[in-house]
Amino acid sequence: MLVTDIHDPDNYDGPEPVYREWHHWLVGNIPGGDVSKGEVLSGYIGSGPPEGTGIHRYVYIVYKQPGKLVFDEKRLTNKSIDGRAAFSTKKFAEKYNLGAPVAGNFYRAQFDSYVPLLYKSLGA
Repeated sequence: MLVTDIHDPDNYDGPEPVYREWHHWLVGNIPGGDVSKGEVLSGYIGSGPPEGTGIHRYVYIVYKQPGKLVFDEKRLTNKSIDGRAAFSTKKFAEKYNLGAPVAGNFYRAQFDSYVPLLYKSLGA
């Protein structure tokens, strides 16, 4: 069983970075690496760095679960931004005893003409 997460550690909200980590996708209880059969905790929302915030890193992390888990997080759809700010991948991993990631990667993105369309689709 695996857990996968995509988050933006560069989310900016001013001098007090209380919303710094914004998660874009979270899936747990993935059997044998088949993400389509996992339990979606947060539906995927694409990259959308706000205008004027520069380049953001988007981090993709995979953890090996100790077994099937019962997650108590509120399920989030890909239709809203509610509940995504101020996420802590570190605290999530500690809560479920996931240990160190077994894989990870990242990409970078910045504001472009797609971002306003994404925000509109999310009601933001």
